[in-house]
Amino acid sequence: MQPQAGDLFLITVRASIQFVACEPFLFRVIRPLPWSTYQGWLWMEGYQLNAAGDAVMRRSIFVQLSGLTYAYRPAVRSRARYHEPTTHYPNTRPAAGRTRPRTYSDVDADR
Repeated sequence: MQPQAGDLFLITVRASIQFVACEPFLFRVIRPLPWSTYQGWLWMEGYQLNAAGDAVMRRSIFVQLSGLTYAYRPAVRSRARYHEPTTHYPNTRPAAGRTRPRTYSDVDADR
């Protein structure tokens, strides 16, 4: 399980001992940081959210992957299927009595 941008976690003391003195909080991931760490640990950059879901602080946190609790994870969107565009050409029916398209010689004959 690798956190991705947009994931929402409930951060508690299970994620890291550094959160023992604070109440659990919601954290929306901007991105996992590529810094080298101990196995099973990860740096994440994101926003700490208040109860209304508004960002109140941008921060980087060091957490244990096994201690993360998903509060919400966006659904994985499948790629949109390609559909051939349907083109509608108005007035494409031949004029009454005409069996072939008009040519330049037809225009000259009408003059």
